[in-house]
Amino acid sequence: MKCLLQAIRQNEAQLRAFLRHRLSADAVAEDLLQEVYLRAIAQGPKFCSVSQPRAWLFRVARNALIDYQRRHRETSELPEDITHLEEEPAPVDRLTECLSRNLARLNQTDRDIIEHCDLLNMTVKSYAEQRQLSLSAAKARLLRARQRLRTSLIRHCSVRFDETGQVCSFTVPPTAS
Repeated sequence: MKCLLQAIRQNEAQLRAFLRHRLSADAVAEDLLQEVYLRAIAQGPKFCSVSQPRAWLFRVARNALIDYQRRHRETSELPEDITHLEEEPAPVDRLTECLSRNLARLNQTDRDIIEHCDLLNMTVKSYAEQRQLSLSAAKARLLRARQRLRTSLIRHCSVRFDETGQVCSFTVPPTAS
């Protein structure tokens, strides 16, 4: 273990400075330095085969420091009388509502292929086989159904798409009572 002792002697001052610089208490830095040494000793003869012992020691020191900081992170208790705020639904949830309304507006064939291929993750090939369609016919049917759904979303929910085809804005009209 001569290589371990040599690596510790050569890097001890820099490791100590590294830890002290990042911690407010010198005693904690010393404790973490001892932890680094214990981890190195635990490697046994394998430590001597490490190609860059200095880098290894600093990596272990950094990991020990991170572990310590995670364990000793300052937290504060929330008061008991804090009011529970009702969260507004996320925009994507509101878009889901709009999607389901517009999906219902499609004819049964369009709705069926979108539900199976897009919502239930069935492959187009499996869908074609179940419906006794050619693969190209199923692909064309899915493309046309998606286009009709897109048109319906634009018309009824004012969905707008950016240049990459991603939804950038929409409006969910109120439900009819």
